[in-house]
Amino acid sequence: MYLRYAKRLLTETDKRLLWKLAYNFGFKGARAIQKHKSRLKRGEFFPPFLYISIINSCNLRCQGCWVDVAAKQERIEVDALSKVIREANEQGNYFFGIVGGEPFMHPDILEIFRRHPECYFQVFTNGHFITGEIAAELRKCGNVTPLISVEGTEIVSDERRGGAEVLNKTMQGIHNCVEHNVVTGVCTSVCKTNLDDLVNEAWVDRLIELGVLYMWYHTYRPMGPEPNEALALAPEEQLRIREFVVNMRVKKPIAIVDAYYDGEGQALCPAATGFTHHISPWGAIEPCPIVQFAKESIYEDVPLADTFNNSQYLKDFRELAASQTRGCIVLERPDLLHQLNVLHGAEDTTARKTAAAELLAMSPRPSQHNRMKAVPEKSWAYRFAKRHFFNDFGAYDSPENPLDRSPKQVELLDK
Repeated sequence: MYLRYAKRLLTETDKRLLWKLAYNFGFKGARAIQKHKSRLKRGEFFPPFLYISIINSCNLRCQGCWVDVAAKQERIEVDALSKVIREANEQGNYFFGIVGGEPFMHPDILEIFRRHPECYFQVFTNGHFITGEIAAELRKCGNVTPLISVEGTEIVSDERRGGAEVLNKTMQGIHNCVEHNVVTGVCTSVCKTNLDDLVNEAWVDRLIELGVLYMWYHTYRPMGPEPNEALALAPEEQLRIREFVVNMRVKKPIAIVDAYYDGEGQALCPAATGFTHHISPWGAIEPCPIVQFAKESIYEDVPLADTFNNSQYLKDFRELAASQTRGCIVLERPDLLHQLNVLHGAEDTTARKTAAAELLAMSPRPSQHNRMKAVPEKSWAYRFAKRHFFNDFGAYDSPENPLDRSPKQVELLDK
């Protein structure tokens, strides 16, 4: 399997793009992790990877979307984004996840990639705006990998994403990228309506045949103003996905990414471990995309390194999340997240300004943390990579609950 995948990498993509992937993402990413570990030992903090929502607008209306895609357009302009990127570079960070809305609706997205050839960008996109011309530009840039979301069959895709001919347009975007030898990935937010269609070997084989080089299974999280809880997966279904991913990693010549487990199969939360945080289209610095509350912004006249080092809200979020679960605190204990927000006076970072009410209305539900069964990696390569570069960084060793240490909480909640 490893030799077959190596052959695919060498024959199915542009060699310059492969070098950019290996150096800008692989080598620099590994170095960013080592710098992160060193900072933690010194009592300092700066996430080794950043996810940035550069725009809120989108051409689709997905079920359960928590982004204000229909609100007045807000985007991070190139100069402001470049400042964030440069300050992250100073901390050794060169990888950025570009999110939306739909990122390719940002009029200057290609300029962002061109300005920072030393970085590597993963763009979460529905693929509808990736024409042949755009794909050719991505190949010229060389430092971009589109991660294109597929949410089911033709009928399911239209229903899930609130559009017409959604799957056909997405598949055309994938085709355009592969045709131009761009390193291309496909992701799925797995839910009740696409679990059987997309978590199977036939779908993996089809992606390999298409020329897709990596996959990513997310888990659907019912959030936002219209959460569709009927789509959420049961614990046994989440376990099914985990077992499928582990088995496919030793069988199929395609990389399969996951963001929720370490090499031993123990669940983790990338925001709780400090692996990554998120910047919203309004510049708010949030723990993760679904936690739409913040105390700090990229537009403050403060170096980004100082913001991350001194943010008590982000620190307390990490400690609170790690003290409660190895899974997702938003799903399992939305009440505690609300208390933390009240304690810090964290601002609602949405355009609709109803995030607090949405949080209070949530019913606790299971997340990826399965207390009965862990599924360790079977692949030595994934076990090695996770042991050294993707784990909990000690976040769960001695968690402290920040809500237990502040008498201000009761006072604030009473108000």
